[in-house]
Amino acid sequence: MAEFTIEIAGCRAAVTSLFASTRDYCGRYLAEGEPHFRIAVTRQDLTFEQEALRQEALEEGIRVRMFTDPFLERTAIQRKLAEFLFDRDVLMTHGSTVAVEGKAYLFTAKCGTGKSTHTRLWRQVFGQRAVMVNDDKPFLKLTADGVLACGSPWSGKHGLDSNITVPLQGICILERGQENHIQRITAEEALPMLLHQSYCPLEPSKRGRFEELVQQLAKKTPLWHMHCNMSPEAPLVSHRAMGKSC
Repeated sequence: MAEFTIEIAGCRAAVTSLFASTRDYCGRYLAEGEPHFRIAVTRQDLTFEQEALRQEALEEGIRVRMFTDPFLERTAIQRKLAEFLFDRDVLMTHGSTVAVEGKAYLFTAKCGTGKSTHTRLWRQVFGQRAVMVNDDKPFLKLTADGVLACGSPWSGKHGLDSNITVPLQGICILERGQENHIQRITAEEALPMLLHQSYCPLEPSKRGRFEELVQQLAKKTPLWHMHCNMSPEAPLVSHRAMGKSC
């Protein structure tokens, strides 16, 4: 068992975990100071997360897997944090987010499309100018002045994340294609994917507020759709278009 405090999206959470390895996993986000809320993980939480992941795999049409208890604990903490932050206008999303020169770009898509491959190409092309915010589950903080992309330790199998908060320059829905082509889309066009890729609280009464927040995200952020291949030209095409949006 371990006790520690993490800070994500400007919120401090005191965590009581079952496994000491969880503290190491959250290492870049350890913080001091009075927590805003507390998270305690139980064995029942692990069972819940395994079943939730099973259902998610069935819905996505991917292989059902059995996960280790430490992995399930990290997932439980992620969910509890997402539930708390939702009430503070912060959405957890599924996507790969990279920052270049102080601006964040989020790429989302169906599983297996190549989100992580696309942002890896950004890092290859832009070198040290590109920094990964989060490769799987960034948190998006909606403010009066725009949207901020916030790092978190839940960053996929490669652990690509940074403890930074960066203004979000745009969201791009990716599809594989023979050639690279990107275009602006409307909030209405992007909304189904954004709803699917954002975490919705478990409490049914919060569904309306969830849809409202996602609609606000779509209105506050330039939205794009891109057909892309895996060539070094792909990040140049997406950055050229998205970097100019306002």
